[in-house]
Amino acid sequence: MKLHIIAVGHKMPDWIATGFDEYAKRMPPELRIELREIKPEQRSSGRNAESVMAAERLQIEAALPKNARLVALDERGRNWTTMQLAGALPDWQQDGRDVAFVIGGADGLDPQVKGRAEVLLRVSSLTLPHGMVRMLLAEQPIAPRASRRIIPIIARKRGTELAITHIFRRVRNRAGYL
Repeated sequence: MKLHIIAVGHKMPDWIATGFDEYAKRMPPELRIELREIKPEQRSSGRNAESVMAAERLQIEAALPKNARLVALDERGRNWTTMQLAGALPDWQQDGRDVAFVIGGADGLDPQVKGRAEVLLRVSSLTLPHGMVRMLLAEQPIAPRASRRIIPIIARKRGTELAITHIFRRVRNRAGYL
């Protein structure tokens, strides 16, 4: 399965590109990640937010891989934890489709993009720079995938939530996640 991050915005600071590339390198071979940047539409005195989002929608639709599961990022979306995302990834892998996470521009996503999405997802209740959201999305699949392999084994052996939490922290710390 391939994860596509389709993001309205380009010319991000170097630290964004470096961070994204670092997380992309850590992805397991069966879960590749690709970033597609879309140049934002220019705002002018004659264009309102709706017309800008509509024009960006056309670019987003052109960038979407065929038959991909669309996950639109929206402030009113589901507030998943990292572990909830971990639970969704194996199910998504089983259906054999790629997943496209779509990050809108300064005005957000066109309602048609959100309506087409299978999942509306909120990354945070905080307002985050859109470039940072790219890095957060690239990082999220790494830790949950490791924990899904380890936790069921530990649960059978020890049977306690405390043991799972303790060992999960040790594994994450060894992998460089503090």
